[in-house]
Amino acid sequence: MKVVFFGTPDFAVASLEAINECRDHSIVGVVTSVDKPAGRGKKLRSSAVKNYAAEHKLHLLQPENLKSNEFTSQLQDLSADIFVVVAFRMMPKSVWAIPKYGTFNLHASLLPQYRGAAPINWAIINDEKETGVTTFLIDEKIDTGNILLNEKINIEKEDNAGSLHDKLMSIGKELVVETLNCTEAGAITPIKQHVKDLELKTAPKLNKENTRINWGKRAKDINSLIKGLSPYPSAWCQIKLNDSIFNFKIFRAEIGEDLALGNGEVLMGKNELTVGTASGTLKLLHVQLEGKRKTAIADFVNGHKQFNEIILI
Repeated sequence: MKVVFFGTPDFAVASLEAINECRDHSIVGVVTSVDKPAGRGKKLRSSAVKNYAAEHKLHLLQPENLKSNEFTSQLQDLSADIFVVVAFRMMPKSVWAIPKYGTFNLHASLLPQYRGAAPINWAIINDEKETGVTTFLIDEKIDTGNILLNEKINIEKEDNAGSLHDKLMSIGKELVVETLNCTEAGAITPIKQHVKDLELKTAPKLNKENTRINWGKRAKDINSLIKGLSPYPSAWCQIKLNDSIFNFKIFRAEIGEDLALGNGEVLMGKNELTVGTASGTLKLLHVQLEGKRKTAIADFVNGHKQFNEIILI
């Protein structure tokens, strides 16, 4: 089939590459975000999908307005059989209704659970034991369309958002190609998302509020938050060093011994730092002080032994 691919980050590149290397389908167009200023110099930065498309000389479109008549005409001229979407923004009906076989999206959860922008993160934050990927037909709402295929995997104890991202990216690219093959063969029946009697969990966009650590929660729950936000955007709190307060990111921790420490109270050992919570303690392993580089906790401790008071807030 002739495919137009929509996507932006690294997660999408894996699926784009899988389709491009598949002999049964051809990519007639790639749609990605416009270049955006990034970094201290505010230089324009291309998306990962654009970089791949340019390297492989694929026809590239970077519309500023998805609803524009010009963009719609450009898509129609490509005469694609199907549109494939992986990690792209919400699309208007004037776009997703164009191709004969419609438009399907790859979502990094087992729908209808974890609809939203950050399903990988929230699955770990909520201490789920399994997750997966789903292909579904796009409709007017967010992540509510009829399901085509899905694939399930276990979430391992040592997984964080980064490792789970890579696992889902890998099985996701295979599911995208399988969905194309089954659609072309007429061997797929879209299934309505059944939400009756389900306790739906959502995956809202991450922000400063929902990524901040509350030391008044259990050590187990805080550790799940840290894993679910590592390596990006990272869980954070504030640290008081004597009379100064700084932002403090925590990338890795583990459940510590059951010590009598108050919420956010710190016990500093020779090469370790233990923090009290509402239930249990956490041993911090990899951290980053505001304005400094990410470091192992031993290096952080050795550089801050001179402080009489260290509290996490």
